[in-house]
Amino acid sequence: MTVDLEALRKQVEVIRLSTDIAIVGGGAAGCFAAVTVKEASPATDVLVIEKAHVKRSGCLAAGVNAINAYLNPGETPESYLEYVKKDSAGLVREDLVYSIGERLNRVTGKLESWGLPFLKDKEGRYRPRGKRSVEIIGEAIKPVIASALEKSGARVLNRTVASNYIVINGRVAGVYAFSAREKKFYVISAKAVICTTGGAAGIYRPNNDGSARHKMWYCPFNVGTGFAMGLRAGAEMTTFEMRFIALRVKDVLSPTGTVAQGVKARQINALGEEYQGRYKDFSTPMRLYATVEENKAGRGPCYLDLTHMPDSDNIRLKEAYLNMSPGIILKWADEETEPNGRLLEICGSEPYIVGGHGQAGYWVNTERKTTLEGLFAAGDVVGGAPKKYVTGCFAEGEMAALAALEYISGVPKAAEAGDGEITAELARVFGPLGKQHGHTPDEYEERLQKIMDEYAGGISANYELCEPKLLKAREFLNSLSHNVNGDITAIDMHELMKAHEVIDRVLVARALVEHLLYRKETRWRSYQERLDYPARDDKKWFLFVNSVYDLKTDSFKIMERPAVPGPEPVKTGPRPAEKTVRLGDLRP
Repeated sequence: MTVDLEALRKQVEVIRLSTDIAIVGGGAAGCFAAVTVKEASPATDVLVIEKAHVKRSGCLAAGVNAINAYLNPGETPESYLEYVKKDSAGLVREDLVYSIGERLNRVTGKLESWGLPFLKDKEGRYRPRGKRSVEIIGEAIKPVIASALEKSGARVLNRTVASNYIVINGRVAGVYAFSAREKKFYVISAKAVICTTGGAAGIYRPNNDGSARHKMWYCPFNVGTGFAMGLRAGAEMTTFEMRFIALRVKDVLSPTGTVAQGVKARQINALGEEYQGRYKDFSTPMRLYATVEENKAGRGPCYLDLTHMPDSDNIRLKEAYLNMSPGIILKWADEETEPNGRLLEICGSEPYIVGGHGQAGYWVNTERKTTLEGLFAAGDVVGGAPKKYVTGCFAEGEMAALAALEYISGVPKAAEAGDGEITAELARVFGPLGKQHGHTPDEYEERLQKIMDEYAGGISANYELCEPKLLKAREFLNSLSHNVNGDITAIDMHELMKAHEVIDRVLVARALVEHLLYRKETRWRSYQERLDYPARDDKKWFLFVNSVYDLKTDSFKIMERPAVPGPEPVKTGPRPAEKTVRLGDLRP
């Protein structure tokens, strides 16, 4: 891509900033990390960089009706770990999951102290929705969190898109970013960086198309930027092959747990049979797999049965959905029907790459240090610890914040990027803007999603995978990567943001395909369904599949990591692909 640097410098304002700790992403983990730092050390300067606005951004933007990671009476960190292990075919980072479990109830209490309403019984105890879940009135959860962030004194850059880490002598020393609305380019120096950008949606073709393509389960604006930044910097990643696919109400993609747990709806096929008993277990992946198999066998569509729900539950169910997924309420209103007496058709979403429900993400130690010096991570970008949900992201935000705070005590000042590196990133970021020839972000997005859907186990393929198709996906993605990085165009700042979202998603998709190719077994049904290796093989594959991307050679190195507790991960130097990173201690 040829860029007129002289003209670019005249058009774009370059702004240099400096902070102690830069937090990339203003969602649940990022906000909690910022508040934690400011409470522990008020004099420490914290800068949160958020693509949208912290009051309504990330996975909690529309709200949530339950805290799904809380230890009700009788539950312990040990039982939480066993639950997560069982639901994830036994393979999780036990050290990471346990450290989350130890903190769940305390960070939940913190959220209540910030002003979020919790539903309680007559004795004043949280009202449970299961063994590890409590009910809340959570439509305003993100504004409540943002208010706590504002009161903490942390600085915030809203509507600012992170593009890459600043890496100096093998250490992450800041972040490059650009405004989503103005021609401004930020060079943000920091003693430490915490990545909390969430997972990746939009890699696969979604359930709905056209103007409804963003009607999906996961936040459509979480596009894997944190993953892509880490990949380009050489961070070690783990378990991308465990995609997460949500079982949801068809068309509106509303949560099924609200109905299954909230009003005890039966999950049935078109013959009225409760079909789950035909399958191995009731784990989260198996509920999806069973539904896919029922449809393949000609016994679909499948439903959640509300025909026996009393009229008195209609208001309660609607209130629960209004707190997080109002689309289904609008659908019922448009159809002039009540939820009771209905069969709600259910289906799987498109696959997502997330570390909160699944376990794709950065390889970290118990302090949430990544394999790059100076870089920490929390929330959906952290791998190895699934089913962390909101409070698990809080817990990881707290751990990353305290570790980063300790780390910067040995860093006298934030290093500054050189003019050559700044110019190179400025040209990369703004290169697509105003180009006369090329293809738009929407065109490249459609191409990416078609490749992934057809060749890498999307909805149209019943989420099923096989080596010949994955090899075709690799071939097409490598070609797409070359084209998108040199040919994409943008007519304004909003389209420039979309252009980099597509660039990042293509890189994440390439990493995903490499992981899917490498694990030659089926461990997580539907999430990682290999037709050519249909059996689970603990003898050979009870291990983590990790990878490091080499930007200079444009290639991936795949490595195996043991699935047993061990010493803390060692720091990696300028060539992280050659270092051995091992598991952390079981307890923090």
